[in-house]
Amino acid sequence: MGKNKVETVVEELLLPIVEKENFELVDIEFKKEGPHRYLRVYIDKPEGISLDDCQTISHQLSEKLDQEDPIEENYFLEVSSPGLDRPLKKQEDYVKFAGREVEIKLYEPMDNKKLIEGELLELIDTIVKVKMENGDVLDIPLEKIALTRLAIKF
Repeated sequence: MGKNKVETVVEELLLPIVEKENFELVDIEFKKEGPHRYLRVYIDKPEGISLDDCQTISHQLSEKLDQEDPIEENYFLEVSSPGLDRPLKKQEDYVKFAGREVEIKLYEPMDNKKLIEGELLELIDTIVKVKMENGDVLDIPLEKIALTRLAIKF
């Protein structure tokens, strides 16, 4: 089964569990690293995720995966928080985190840069508006974005 198909099937199994526990499903990854495959699930809630939260979801998802057996190959299941530098995956994420500092990696350069850092202003249709340090506002089409993460400033 292909990577995207696995992620789609796991999302269908996982969403009822996550919603029942009042968590947010942030992301699902199915990756090969070295000789092993990893199924990684990232969950969140407003007050943050604890180890107990991860264990709760891991246990319930493991049971579902054992029942349905949708993944043919062997893999390791990991459930965790998305971290402080959480990726923004859904349009709702761009709305939720407006006003926060972000790092945006682009598929191809804009203004001779493939990495844009600034304040996320808003998402209008498919355009992400970012206020740069110099005060300029940059309009970035979603299709040009490889990855957007919350920036960690120390």
